[in-house]
Amino acid sequence: MNKNNLLVKQTAALITDESNLIANLANVASLLYTELPDVSWVGFYCYHPTDQQLILGPFQGKPACTRIPAGQGVCGQAWQKEKTLVVPDVHQFAGHIACDAATNSEIVIPLKNAKTTWGVLDLDSNSFDRFSAADQILLEEIAELIGSLYQSA
Repeated sequence: MNKNNLLVKQTAALITDESNLIANLANVASLLYTELPDVSWVGFYCYHPTDQQLILGPFQGKPACTRIPAGQGVCGQAWQKEKTLVVPDVHQFAGHIACDAATNSEIVIPLKNAKTTWGVLDLDSNSFDRFSAADQILLEEIAELIGSLYQSA
């Protein structure tokens, strides 16, 4: 079994029998942070319609931006466009929000259920061009597992 398949199975095992969103997001952030090489930050932002912002959820890494307006930065644009954004060089991304000045590349995957896009999974690296097509496939599969569990999110 390759490492990516193992990470998907580990994610499923962590979240399948637990209904608490915060607990599941915390465990998945920890799993990805410890198992994926060369990542400096892994975490979640959840959309709050009243505030029209993504608000920081469970994460691993340095302290992060607490609120990101919808449509702003890589996270806000991935959420708004409802599609994964892979940014090989964040310094070339118009409107990038630098929560950590050492970050050089980023991938953000929307979290969706049947009703809405309710958040994003965000990974940063201090290396340029860190996130590959294989990473995108893996992280989208993990995001689908997470998103589908929360039909009322």
